[in-house]
This record gives sequence, structure tokens and C-alpha cells, in this order.
Amino acid sequence: MQPGWNLGNTYDAIPDETSWGNPPVTQALFRKIKSEGYRSIRLPIAWGIHQGGAPAYTIDPAWMAKVRKVVDLALAEDLYVMLNMHHDSWMWVNNLSADHDTVLARYEATWTQIAAEFRDDPSRLVFESINEPTFGNTPGDDENYRLLAELNRVFHRIVRESGGGNDNRLLVLPTLYTNSEQGRLDAPAAELTALRDPMVATTIHFYGWWPFSVNIAGYTRDAASEQDLSSRFDRAYNTFVAHDIPVIIGEYALLAHDHNRPGIIQRGEVHKYFEYVGYYARQRKFTTMLWDAGQFLNRNTLQWREPEPAAQIRSGWTTRSGTASSYLLFLPKSGYLTSRTLTLNPNGTDFQGLRHGSRNLLKGRDYTVSGNQLTLTPAALTQLAGDRQYGLNATLEAGSPEASPGGSTSSRTTPRSCRTPPGAPAAWPSPPSSGVTSWRPWRPSTTTAAMPARPTGPRTSSGTPPSRRTPATPQADLRVLQLGQGRLPGDAHLPLLERRPGEVPRHQDGHLSDRHDRLSSAARPAHGRAAPRPRQAFSGSS
Repeated sequence: MQPGWNLGNTYDAIPDETSWGNPPVTQALFRKIKSEGYRSIRLPIAWGIHQGGAPAYTIDPAWMAKVRKVVDLALAEDLYVMLNMHHDSWMWVNNLSADHDTVLARYEATWTQIAAEFRDDPSRLVFESINEPTFGNTPGDDENYRLLAELNRVFHRIVRESGGGNDNRLLVLPTLYTNSEQGRLDAPAAELTALRDPMVATTIHFYGWWPFSVNIAGYTRDAASEQDLSSRFDRAYNTFVAHDIPVIIGEYALLAHDHNRPGIIQRGEVHKYFEYVGYYARQRKFTTMLWDAGQFLNRNTLQWREPEPAAQIRSGWTTRSGTASSYLLFLPKSGYLTSRTLTLNPNGTDFQGLRHGSRNLLKGRDYTVSGNQLTLTPAALTQLAGDRQYGLNATLEAGSPEASPGGSTSSRTTPRSCRTPPGAPAAWPSPPSSGVTSWRPWRPSTTTAAMPARPTGPRTSSGTPPSRRTPATPQADLRVLQLGQGRLPGDAHLPLLERRPGEVPRHQDGHLSDRHDRLSSAARPAHGRAAPRPRQAFSGSS
């Protein structure tokens, strides 16, 4: 099933699949997903708003037919499909404690109908019992664990007893809130073990460390965020995978990654985040499923809205990427420029050199490399900054193209030597075809452009929270060398920017994120865990 992609804000949309801004699903969409290397899709479904009343709770046949059609379209592309019960978790299942018998009867009736409809489908169809389970009116987690265990046992029994392909279909049972705190992992681990069923897995969600993920607190580089990611993944691995229970990260992304408001989280740090998520998930043998509500793939054009993050995500399925400590270098408006140093994080890659447009920068004259320290010389910065007009002045790339500067570029494999080309060769050296994937450049970026506007304040039309804090007290005039990190199958972009007087950089270049432990179901921010309403493309699931 690895890697996977979510068909978000579609069949979970309220009241129907186009209500939250995405077009009807087509065969071409799944063909595109398959061509990009994805092997599975997660299919979030809102069932409750398409059901009749007690006691049968009959699912509207027209709605069931729509779900049947989309499942068939995906299976026809040889994709795995993970079908679930989605917004029902907070729309009515969360009342299980207060109205136990009614909610349980409806849950049983719903899954009985789903299991019967798909009982003869191939094993590439997978069932997930409930999305992000949450319960109201309980005294605490012990009762929440008990209620979730009851739902999961009922789900397991209904599907297995329905026969056909459901006898041995993979069933996915979530942790409470799909959270990865140790207590939330221990409870389902015991339940899954007690089922004695080899065809069960568990699922958690990951949206990064909360302050970074929504960029409200200035946390864009913090060692604690990377540690938190690895700690969460380690806990899930040790609790489940080490005991032969698969883990599926059913949703991952960043809460504020929004193509309508680029720059909320600095682009270079977005790439670092996806690079590390991909790497560490591979280390821990997880299946990862990108949450895409339309913020990554434009489903009208079937093109990635931002090719670089999409490329970095794909790269992370198989290899590591080199990054730099910063995406930004600040230069004074006037006066003599001093050298600037960045720390390289090669991550096993081979740093080959720097390029500005079609020109290779000269090692020794334009930059030096000492260990993992890359230093740009005053002469190079002066030339790149030009007359230091506000806006984008220059873009650098770090990488190792296969061909000459005017030719095509591609991924290469190299040893871990982190070497750079001496002098000014007409073409960067072609490294040996062994070892680990090297730094490699993306297409040269525009070398002159206005600095993009940085949005502020809430988006009241959609009810989403403010993008982050407002600017602090204005500081001295500065210019910025914005260094695009990370080898996205196309490596480090280094655009030279400058800031207008009084403007303060709103995104400190940073590191990884991790996600806030949990939000209440009544006030869930950017990835859409609130009452039914149209959600923006960057919303996650609820």
C-alpha cells in the first residue's frame, strides 16, 4: 500500500462530493495518482447524512452507488483502496456514551450494509472502522478507550461474519483520536492482540508539531520538533510494528500548507518536513497516506499546484535529500557585504556545487566548503545582490546535474564524500552510479521578481484561524538571500530576496514540525475539524 494518497474533501464533503470545491472524480484522476507512484488511496466517506432513520438506518442507494463507482474506478487502476467511516465520528458516533444503544445500533447497521455491498471485492479494498474517534460526555480516557474498543470489536465481528472476501480483508483500527501518545497506543495494542487476527492494522495521523504546522508561534526551526516526530514514530513502531502489527499513517501533511496562501510556512522548511517524514517513516516501516483536500493536486488540471513539495514527497519514498540550515540570508541595504555561512545537512548525499542561472559558481572565489559549512564570499554576494533593489534579486541552486548547465538534469547516485567541483568546469562531474542519491537541482528559478506578499489575519469567509502572528516591531532595512533547501528531485533553490523598509520576516527558517497532541472537536483549526461547513483546500480531514 505504500505510498498512499487521500481523496480528501470529496466523499466526506457535506452535503455531497463537490460541495467543498473539488470536481467530480474521474478515471483520469486515479490514473494520474497511479502514474505519480502512489499505490493506494484513502477514501474518506461521510455516511450519516445519507442515511434513513431507525431501525434500519438505510444508506441512500444513490449514495452507495456513488461510493461503489469510485471504488471501482480506483481498483481498475490497480490501486489499493482504504474505505472508512469519516465525519460520522464527530457527527453522531461521539454520542456513544450518552446514547449508547442508539449509536451502537446505527453503527452496526451502517457497517453491515457497507460490508454486504463490498463483500466480494478484491483484497485490495481495505476497511477502516472510523476516522479520528472521539467521544463526548465521558470522565476521561479510560472510558474513551473502552468505548473505542467496543466499536472496533463490533466492526471486526460484522465484517468477518459477512463472508466472501471479507473473511480475510485487511481491517484498520485507529487509536483514540488517531493520536500517538503512549497511552493512546497501548489501549488498541492490547485489543488488536486479543483479536488474534493477522489481517488487522492500526492507524495514526501526523500533521507535525503544532506551532510549526500552523506557524503561529515563530517555531520554524527547533530541535524539539524533529525529536518529537521521531519520538512519535518510535513509539508507534515499538508498540505495533515490532510486534507484527502494521501501522498506517492514514493522514499526514501540514495544517497551514495552503496553495492559496503560500509562505505561511517557509517553503524550504516545508521541504525539510516532508523529507524527514518520508525518511523516518521508511525507517519505521510505516505506510504513509498524504492528506490532499485539493491543496497539493489540482483536480481540475491534474497538475501539482507546487511541483517542488510534490517532488520532495516522492523522493522521500526511497531516499534521503540534502538540506541547508536556512532558506534565508539577510543582507544590509547598503554598505560592504561580509561573508555568509550556512550549515549543510547532507543526509548522506553528495554536495556538488552552486549555480546561478546557467553559470556555475567558482569554488574558492564565490564560495568555500569546510566540512558541512558552506560560505558565500562577499564578492559573490555583492554580484548576486546587484543594485539591491527590493524583491527577488537572484536564485542559486545547489546540486549535481548529470549534463552540462544547459542540458537536462536527473537524479544520480554518489558516495557520501560531499565533494564540490574544483575551478569552473563547463559541466559538473558525473558521479559514480553507486551509493546514495545526490543533491540535484530543480529548474532554475526566476532571478528577478517582487517579493511575494505575506498574508495576515483570519480568513473569515471560511472560518479558518489566522495564518500566524502579526509582524513584530519593525527592524532595520535588510535584504534576503532566500536559500531553497533540500534536494527535492531538484535540489536547493537559493533565491536572493530583499525586504522592504520596516518589514519583518514572518517565517524564521526552520526545521521539522510535529503536531499538537489534540484539539477539541468543537474548535479544530486548519485541517477542518469543526462543524459541517465548506472547507478550504488546505483543510485536513475531520
